[in-house]
Amino acid sequence: MTEARLLRSYGRRKAKPLSARKERLIGELLPRLRLDLKTPPPSLLTTLFATHVDDVWLEVGFGSGEHLLRQVETHKDVGFIGCEPFVNGMGSLLGAIEDRGIDTIRVHDGDAREVLAWLPDSSIGRVFLLFPDPWPKKRQLKRRLLSADTLAELARVLRPGGEFRFASDNGDYAAQALFLARQSGLLTWTAERATDWRERTSDWPETRYERKALGDGRKSTYLKFSRL
Repeated sequence: MTEARLLRSYGRRKAKPLSARKERLIGELLPRLRLDLKTPPPSLLTTLFATHVDDVWLEVGFGSGEHLLRQVETHKDVGFIGCEPFVNGMGSLLGAIEDRGIDTIRVHDGDAREVLAWLPDSSIGRVFLLFPDPWPKKRQLKRRLLSADTLAELARVLRPGGEFRFASDNGDYAAQALFLARQSGLLTWTAERATDWRERTSDWPETRYERKALGDGRKSTYLKFSRL
């Protein structure tokens, strides 16, 4: 792992104090759902889950889990790996998992790049990276999660024909994503018309970060790439 990839790409780990329930979930449920990155991944990634699934998808930075939970509801035959270092967000997702009896989610409460390095080649059907911290100041740009190295790892774990979805309300970051994908030679942008990147498709649930951007008058860009 290069020095650039070791740079922290996210902000604070915790905001307001956790409720008693979330503290319990962090202490009891999280250890049961957390990926064990100290052991090799299974040869069949679908066996990570307590129930049968046909595919595995990855969300990098799920926030409080709204998008991830909607995808779980829609795709009953898919197992999901969710990465989120923000403790409060992890607590919210764990609460929903307990309430709904979900058994198709595994989690990582640290840097998603650790999971990418652990995952086998061609093991993931779809990757979501939605509204990552844009680190907009020039001196902060090196902290952006999406880099040439990270994109190469995303492409490595995606199976041929697998999909990478990226969204941002920062136009510069969206342009960077397009540039990196084209430069990599590993992904192809699937857009055919302007609405393909200006509007979410029906299978792309809204996130709270998107709602905040819209409320602040910022337009979002939605990009879909296919693994060659």
